Amino acid sequence: MKLGFHGATSMPADLQTDVAATAHAGFTSLELWAAKVDRFLVDHSVTDLKVLLQEHGVAPMTFNAIEFIAFCGDKFGHIKDRCRQLCEIAQAIGCPSVAVIPSPTPGWQTTWETIVAEHVTALQALSDIAGDYGIKLALEFLGFGWCSVRTPRGAQEIIQKTGRANVGLVVDAAHFYIGGGLLSEIDHLDPRSIYTFHLDDVEDTSKEAYTDANRLLPGLGIVPLAEICGRLKKIGYNGPCSIELFRPEYWEWNPMQLAVKAKEAAIKMLSPYFELEA
Repeated sequence: MKLGFHGATSMPADLQTDVAATAHAGFTSLELWAAKVDRFLVDHSVTDLKVLLQEHGVAPMTFNAIEFIAFCGDKFGHIKDRCRQLCEIAQAIGCPSVAVIPSPTPGWQTTWETIVAEHVTALQALSDIAGDYGIKLALEFLGFGWCSVRTPRGAQEIIQKTGRANVGLVVDAAHFYIGGGLLSEIDHLDPRSIYTFHLDDVEDTSKEAYTDANRLLPGLGIVPLAEICGRLKKIGYNGPCSIELFRPEYWEWNPMQLAVKAKEAAIKMLSPYFELEA
């Protein structure tokens, strides 16, 4: 399993610091926070970005993310433009995928059939763009009550109906837990359609009260990570994994030390189930 750091874990840090911290902790990969890349490219070129990663021996794992891709109306043109922009950068630096985020449910009377149809239409259009660059799109379901796609089963249904070889999903442990997904849903996922696994944990709080600020290092919270990892292993998943933590407390830590702590926690959690890439 390829293990990576995530730019959201060290949110206030700039991209250069993320890359340095990733290398310092011995991670092989970095999941790029797109806004940090945007800021870097104000004063640097895409070639500079590629060189920065290469000089530190860090591979880009995924671009995170294009948000709220469905129910956009006339604004969908901006979503397509953003997809094209990120895919062009991803191709240039050797990043295999771009994460895409489902939209909020527009109203309580919106049916699941409508949600599926809207996301399938959006994903097919974005898939055409990403395909031109050889890039995959990873749909990340969110467990928040306002999100229209909250479980692996729901995301997988949309992906299957999209019917594109370059469209898969992100399985985020925290969102899996708060979204009410069943452990048995993992058993029915196609491991080839899982492009990234986000390893994270959450405080002991009600699912309704959860915010990303409640995330914890793996093993310190109440997410059934052992069961999730065991089931991913059982279906044959051995793909990329990144440590995605949005906790403001951690943002105050030295990014180098945070990356080391994140890797230590990840290895402790993952090593019973996966062979980790050196």
